Amino acid sequence: MSGSVVEADTPQQPTATQPVDHDDVQTIAQTIRDLVSTEAQVIHPVAEGEDGTQAVNGDDFGIANYWDASSMAPLNARSAAAIARLRAYKPPPAPLWDRLHLSRRAAVLLLLFADRRGDLRVVITMRAASLRSFSGHAALPGGKADTLEETPFQIARREAWEEIGLPMDDAKLPSPFRIEHLCDLPMNLARTELIVRPCVAFLHANEPPAPTGSPQTPSTKTPTAEESMIPRLDAKEVAAVFSAPFQNFLKATDEELPAEVARRRPLPSGDWYEGNWLQFNGHPWRAHYFYVPVNDQRVMKPKRQLSAAEEEVVDELGEKERYQVWGMTARILVDAARIAYGQDPEFEYNSHYGDEGLIEEAESQGRLGPKKKTGEAPKV
Repeated sequence: MSGSVVEADTPQQPTATQPVDHDDVQTIAQTIRDLVSTEAQVIHPVAEGEDGTQAVNGDDFGIANYWDASSMAPLNARSAAAIARLRAYKPPPAPLWDRLHLSRRAAVLLLLFADRRGDLRVVITMRAASLRSFSGHAALPGGKADTLEETPFQIARREAWEEIGLPMDDAKLPSPFRIEHLCDLPMNLARTELIVRPCVAFLHANEPPAPTGSPQTPSTKTPTAEESMIPRLDAKEVAAVFSAPFQNFLKATDEELPAEVARRRPLPSGDWYEGNWLQFNGHPWRAHYFYVPVNDQRVMKPKRQLSAAEEEVVDELGEKERYQVWGMTARILVDAARIAYGQDPEFEYNSHYGDEGLIEEAESQGRLGPKKKTGEAPKV
């Protein structure tokens, strides 16, 4: 059902003699979550199992949403260790960033959150049809610097606000959400010769621990979908937003699901990974192609009226059960997962992180001066 909104049936009000079971409560909660979304529509229906059951968000089988704290579990031991490694990671010094012209600076946000099993997932967007480069392709929220004073993380947070509506000011994040900046990764060289700094952050969905010595006062608030966290997509930049299992960017096959989950929402046909070596600026560069299953999650699209080209991209996305993640975005995700889990990928890869060697070479060749504006004649 391409480009359509999934509408929830209104549950019947239980009578005094009709017991309210867990499924009824979850159905009501899901209806509320669906009605809260005022800025984005669902373009991909949730998965339906072989027994006719739906893996809706709100039960024990649906994929967690980063805007819904009730769909997230505490980090499991493996994920907690991954967050700790990222928190401790220090990238090599990068004085070149300070020398870059404003028009060359860019950053992306690699936003992690916990799913129902405490595993990490990462937020990914699909670029809008109206963009001049890589329209319809997967990307991390991000973009160019506005001022020389902006840090990479500030750039990434501002762009995430503009693209998907993620509050830029931590004070505007609803309880219990909070965003922790874990680390920056080495810089990457885009094909457009922008210098891109990936910024890794974790979306906490629980109350912060009380300071040492202060009384523990457990929260009585039930975490749920928050209106200010639900995606508000800029149709000029983003065609859709979805998520992917973070650790699986080290794997050559789909993630292994618990038997009951796999039965309720089987993975779509197709491979998870393909890869090949190519030459990038005269150097060997491993190209990764990941095919993320989306038949089990709510993929959001902009709600406003779309142009014909934008609608075509959204319709095409609605027909797919897997979204391709490749290029620089895939490379960044592989690098981040290597650091987080302290493991080598199951496939061939570049051993270094980022493209800082290529960037230094480009600078030495005089290729990193001010970028020309669109339509501007080249300077002789």
